[in-house]
Amino acid sequence: MNKLTAWLWPQGAMLNEGGGPWGGRGGGNGGGDGDGGGPRNPWSEPPSGGRPRGNRPGPAALDELLRRSRERFGSGGGFPDLNGRPIWAYALLAFLALWIVFTSVHSIAPRERGVILRLGRYAGTMSPGVNFSFPAPVDQVVKQNIEEIRTVDIGSTAAENENLMLTSDQNIVDLAYSVRWNISDPALFLFQLKDPEDTIREVAESAMRAVMANVTLNDAIGAGRTSIEAQVAQRMQELLNAYRSGVRIQGVAIKQADPPAEVTESFKKVSAAQQNAIAYLNGARAYAQQITARAQGEAAAFDKVYEQYKLAPEVTRRRMYYETMEDVLSKVDKTIVEVPGVTPYLPLDRLPKAQAAQEPQQ
Repeated sequence: MNKLTAWLWPQGAMLNEGGGPWGGRGGGNGGGDGDGGGPRNPWSEPPSGGRPRGNRPGPAALDELLRRSRERFGSGGGFPDLNGRPIWAYALLAFLALWIVFTSVHSIAPRERGVILRLGRYAGTMSPGVNFSFPAPVDQVVKQNIEEIRTVDIGSTAAENENLMLTSDQNIVDLAYSVRWNISDPALFLFQLKDPEDTIREVAESAMRAVMANVTLNDAIGAGRTSIEAQVAQRMQELLNAYRSGVRIQGVAIKQADPPAEVTESFKKVSAAQQNAIAYLNGARAYAQQITARAQGEAAAFDKVYEQYKLAPEVTRRRMYYETMEDVLSKVDKTIVEVPGVTPYLPLDRLPKAQAAQEPQQ
């Protein structure tokens, strides 16, 4: 206790005489600017003369650091001045200018359209070229490629992923097909469809089942595919237009149309028989064309003979008679009538073999 009292007494005396722990200008040798050895205010300027005289301490390290900082950053203690204004103000203005330029000027490609969202609400559509809008975050531009053809595959050619559908003749067919589509209205496409591919897939399955319910199995696996594809594409477009989806269907392509795996072999035999029938029909048509061409040639030759007959009827009639008799008599037995009886005459090549062998002996 005595030691604490002895330490506090000189401190209290110093506060009373100097006006503070750093001394004061009011009196005594303890003043900060006097020549005495009392404590000095560390925030005041160091005395002139460079080095301290006598037993006075030199400038504090904190004073020296603050002086160098003021010399480096200016008298204001902030950033360097530029024409009377701090440089950070110019940096902020440059940043704002770049922000406005990069968020207000938009380049839209020929294949794209830009949807303007003003505070999250549709405000318009940008056409190809250079367009302007309010800077972000007031306006946002979402670019949509309207010419890109996208494809949705439905079903699979693998046996384990069958897509079975019922036909009008109560048969089952396994289908695999694809749908090609693109964006027709970017605004509707952006706001109306949450998941475009899933929506198009479900619409395609619904349209395909509706069309397959009105066709036979032979049409589904045969020559009726083209008609089925056109009907499905038209029905899908009608449904998507009713949804205001902003989607245009470019086409539907059936990649596989087979019966179920359990009856595949039987259907292959039926298909082979149909192919043979088609081959026979094609052969019959070819033969009919040959006969028709031959008849047309004979008719043309008869017309030419008739033209000659009209020029000289008697001569033409006699010539035709001689040609006909020559053709007929060359194929029948010949008989020569002599007086007083009738003697048959046959060529050697038409006699029986035994008689032909005896003729030279006579």
